[in-house]
Amino acid sequence: QCSPGLFFWERSRPDSKMVRHNNQVPNAHFHKKWQFYVKTWFNQPARKLRRRKTRAEKAKAVFPRPAAGVLKPVVRGQTVKYNSKQRLGRGFTLAELKEAGIPVKFAPTIGIAVDHRRKNRSLESLQSNVQRLKAYRSNVVIFPRNVKKPKAFEASADAIKTADQKKGAILPITAEKPALELVKVTKDMKDVKAYGKLRVERMNARVQGMRLKKAKEAAKEAEANN
Repeated sequence: QCSPGLFFWERSRPDSKMVRHNNQVPNAHFHKKWQFYVKTWFNQPARKLRRRKTRAEKAKAVFPRPAAGVLKPVVRGQTVKYNSKQRLGRGFTLAELKEAGIPVKFAPTIGIAVDHRRKNRSLESLQSNVQRLKAYRSNVVIFPRNVKKPKAFEASADAIKTADQKKGAILPITAEKPALELVKVTKDMKDVKAYGKLRVERMNARVQGMRLKKAKEAAKEAEANN
């Protein structure tokens, strides 16, 4: 009991629910020993430095080749759910290399990935990857194996001195915004009954067989009468 003028309210909790009959009032809580499950991230600055050193060591090991690795094509994701997304593929097809004028066995030696299993399903993807190969081939500097006798496709001594290692992604994917063509709505466009046109064409497709059958029967009757 409480003295007059004093009132106490019990704070409502989502798990506090009155039970039936003469049973214990639920007072369960599940936040025991929460300190054991706390995740800390105090080693984040050190890991950042370690990853940076690892990247520098890798770039030094593969010098003068690009630090990001080999050049890969731009492909579409599989299935209807992901085919609107672009990503990097496994390697260039044989048709793409042939169109770009790069031999299949020569491509891996200059940092171009090759995938003999992939096929080009559209002309747009073939042309875009061919342009990607040509852009890479025009910017890459091939060091000669024999400096005294460089081959025709190898760089000269002056180009070797000015060459620098590529850091970061090689020809990253750039999202191109589709160009929209704005057209003024005319009176003829407004007068077109699109829904009615669709219904008529749907009906024509449905009764096409019946009409052809009737036309054949009418032609036979005309021949018999003649």
